[in-house]
Amino acid sequence: MAEREFPNFTLRSGASREGSRYTAWLSSHPADGSFPSYYAVYENRSFRDEASAAAGAEKALGLVMGVEEDGAPVFAEGETGFDDDKPESDA
Repeated sequence: MAEREFPNFTLRSGASREGSRYTAWLSSHPADGSFPSYYAVYENRSFRDEASAAAGAEKALGLVMGVEEDGAPVFAEGETGFDDDKPESDA
């Protein structure tokens, strides 16, 4: 699990099991101590093992540009985190 600080929020990355696969997620923890929010990342993909899902979540955390007022992570337009979604010249 990795974490990054943003104004009024701490974002953390992680992975959890869903059936036989794993999903990557980010959690947003308000500085005021209220309940965190959870956001699935790479929802159109699943991972075969927890380590791969955790690595994917950590990569997503690194791609966060900021947070919205409610703590939702902000990514660049069209960013998926997967190099295979990019044209050859951008990868």
